[in-house]
Amino acid sequence: MQLKLQHFDIKIGQHKVLFNIEDAKELGINPGDRVRIRDHESISAIVDTTMDMVKAGTLGVFTEVYEHLEAGADKTVEVFPALRSKSGKIIKKMMDKEHLNREEINLLVKDVVDENLSDIELSAFMTASYIYGMSDDEIEWLTRAMIDTGERIEFDTHPIMDKHSIGGVPGNKISLLVVPIVAANGLLIPKTSSRAITGAGGTADLMEVLCNVEFSAQEVKEMTEKVGGVLVWGGATNIAPADDKLIRAEYPLSIDPYCQMLASIMAKKGAIGADNVVIDIPTGAGTKVANIQEGQKLARDLVNLGHRLGMNVECALTYGSSPIGRTVGPALEVREALKVLENLEGPNSLIEKSTALAGILLEMGGAAPRDHGKELAMETLKNGKALAKMREIIEIQGGDPNVSSDDIQVGEYTGDICASADGYVIEFDNKWLIEVARLAGAPNDKGAGITLHKKMGEAVKKGDPILTVYAEKEFKLDIAITTAQRTNPIVVEGMLLRRVPGTIYGFQ
Repeated sequence: MQLKLQHFDIKIGQHKVLFNIEDAKELGINPGDRVRIRDHESISAIVDTTMDMVKAGTLGVFTEVYEHLEAGADKTVEVFPALRSKSGKIIKKMMDKEHLNREEINLLVKDVVDENLSDIELSAFMTASYIYGMSDDEIEWLTRAMIDTGERIEFDTHPIMDKHSIGGVPGNKISLLVVPIVAANGLLIPKTSSRAITGAGGTADLMEVLCNVEFSAQEVKEMTEKVGGVLVWGGATNIAPADDKLIRAEYPLSIDPYCQMLASIMAKKGAIGADNVVIDIPTGAGTKVANIQEGQKLARDLVNLGHRLGMNVECALTYGSSPIGRTVGPALEVREALKVLENLEGPNSLIEKSTALAGILLEMGGAAPRDHGKELAMETLKNGKALAKMREIIEIQGGDPNVSSDDIQVGEYTGDICASADGYVIEFDNKWLIEVARLAGAPNDKGAGITLHKKMGEAVKKGDPILTVYAEKEFKLDIAITTAQRTNPIVVEGMLLRRVPGTIYGFQ
């Protein structure tokens, strides 16, 4: 069938085309089928139909398809039905609880990256992975396929260091300390990070307060070799691109398949050529890893996958039931991290966790003797070398190397949440703390977020502020404050929990 092109200048993350329903009937195709479009090259696309968005005799194409065609006014292309993708059969095989071979996984990941799978196929893939999981071999093949279908960074100098956090803890700003500490001791650490999806600020969101974070893989290599480390957004590098596309399918389902999580973490490390990796696994109520036992299993699986990929992996199980430091939200967290770098002024939770993880990397990279890494990390903070290195990183990424914590601007609209009774802080609800920060505008509004005035076990008096909300827009502050008052994300209790009258036991 010959059809005229109509370009919809929209990127939808798929190779998809729109048929008028009459043309679809004539061609014998239905939504979800595939067609091949023959122009100067042949490309397959997923079918959708409409009664009025395109006229009969016209093929609507979105940007992903249009870019493959020789565009022009009244351009005509040949369209004919295509076989269903092989990936569809592979996904059905997973749904039937059958194991996949390496070739099948490679084909599946390539179709994910090339945007040849429909939303339904991607969702089925994620759901099958979530329910049935994958074997160790399949996870290794999946990880290697994710590495091979994107850009890779090949460094001339080794070892290459990296860190990753499983996440789920508010205020997890430690990369802003770990990277300069490690780089200041002569090791290379090209830290590619994510933006927040459901959190109040990924490392890339935080670093963007200080400088540019979007660079190509080649630029990441050159900057790292020049100053020792970077803090950049991984999404701009085309490193392990399948990961972002799989996350798109996970998000509406609110699932994170275990095998996909392992592959996602290690593919990004493999793509930058990491030799030594430390992985932070926060555990406890409100985190992604509920207890020590689950954390130990995850650690074993990550270490095993790292070994299969030729990487030395160590995991640190950390306390995750309360925020790290006292701030949540990009600008607030950056200001807090810079204060630690400037004069070691900051919460113990932030300093202790950052130096502990940096210390492990220093030992793994040979910069410190066994059991002395944390000591060297702390000294690197005290003597100003970490601050000097952070300034080099900010400058090479296009920021002002002379920026200080006092220069960081936060939201002008603020509101306090106060204690309703005397007592002690006994619990944080991490999910609601993050939600309040997001309602205030984080991470898109860099100055939005929250500051905690009290941490676990600290005494409070009735009427004391226990949390301050910052926002760049007044209406967002009102929404965040209302939510914080309703959800009570910080629990305060007195030492006397309940009085039991003696009359219950027959006493007067």
